[in-house]
Amino acid sequence: MVTITFLNGSAKSVQAPDNSNLLRVSIREKGGIPFKCGGGLCGTCKCLIEEGQDNTDQIKPKERRHLKPEDFEAGYRMACQTFVTGDIKVSW
Repeated sequence: MVTITFLNGSAKSVQAPDNSNLLRVSIREKGGIPFKCGGGLCGTCKCLIEEGQDNTDQIKPKERRHLKPEDFEAGYRMACQTFVTGDIKVSW
């Protein structure tokens, strides 16, 4: 299990299975990450991995359509395309 902490609002921490999709966990646990499409088409779920960036999977091609290289370097990802492999803290 991994711990995902949603920093906006009340800093809610939840447990999720390893390799869980960040947006799906947010929806299920009411974490609050904004979204519209959920499939990498709109870019609405852009979020910042504040801690644990190394605990996310590889950047997907759909993310590259919405985010710039400097966004990735700063820790931004699209929640719908991100799978979590360890503890993270995320804001948006």
